[in-house]
Amino acid sequence: MAAPLELFCWKGDYGLASVDVDCLTVLAYAKFAGAPLKVHKITNPWRSPTGTLPALKTREEGSISQPSKIIIHLRKQKYNADYDLSAKEGADTLAFVSLLEEKLLPALIYTLWIDSKNYVDVTRCWYAENISFPLNFLLPNRMHGQQLEKLRLVRGDPVLEPGEQLEKELCRDAFECMTLLSQRLGSQKFFFGDSPSSLDAYVFAHLAPLLKIKLPNGKLQQHLNSLNNLQQYCTNILALYFPSDAREAPGRKIHVQPDSSDFDNEPHMRRNQILSVLFAVGAMLGYAILTGIVTIKREQPQLKNSGHDDGDEEDED
Repeated sequence: MAAPLELFCWKGDYGLASVDVDCLTVLAYAKFAGAPLKVHKITNPWRSPTGTLPALKTREEGSISQPSKIIIHLRKQKYNADYDLSAKEGADTLAFVSLLEEKLLPALIYTLWIDSKNYVDVTRCWYAENISFPLNFLLPNRMHGQQLEKLRLVRGDPVLEPGEQLEKELCRDAFECMTLLSQRLGSQKFFFGDSPSSLDAYVFAHLAPLLKIKLPNGKLQQHLNSLNNLQQYCTNILALYFPSDAREAPGRKIHVQPDSSDFDNEPHMRRNQILSVLFAVGAMLGYAILTGIVTIKREQPQLKNSGHDDGDEEDED
């Protein structure tokens, strides 16, 4: 029997199979098409075969990144969620996916990664808590920069700067997009009837994070919650195709005042914090020594009568 296709993607939380929109798109499409994937949910993109997430490892074409290319490969393997669509429905799919990428995706990037309150309190906090040390000090800021560049690319403005005016424009486009999606869905279960398609995978992946992740600045969430059919649409997909993830408690863990048992663990928490800091300082110093930024000179001891002997200087940190 042929080895199963392997998918590497960001792990889930908040009741979602993955916290990443692109990963969630691929996971949803694979569920809709019945593709038997071996899924690796990780928190370090450098552990994937392409160095990015999502990544599909195949025998025929090596490793593939980007949701659209992964979906095309799954279709080649006869896992096609669009098999029964008409030519018109196929054209509608392309049109609505383009609408999502042009109108909703920029606002979603801004909301999760650029808005300072949301980024600091939720997005950066989640990645810093889930990525292993010491990468949790490096990757969130690196990803923040990548998302800003992605926003500039999508908007076609290489000098785009965050601000109130940009946020208003992005929200206006996103509200318009969500309203059009709501009107197109109507009272149907999925966009083309009773069976989900690739369009449903894209729409669900863009809307579900807004539905499940609680954000301090929730303008997009408020508009989505006002569109009852889209809200119910996402809830139904979660219950039907991701029941084990949907049952998990949504939201990031909230730090509350510890009870007596937590006080007993406080010395261990403080010890771990101190050890983490010492390890980071040691790693930076070791790097500096190896690269020649810092050199250590060993001096010969002075063999003169003095009140004490001078030892070799060592920087224990």
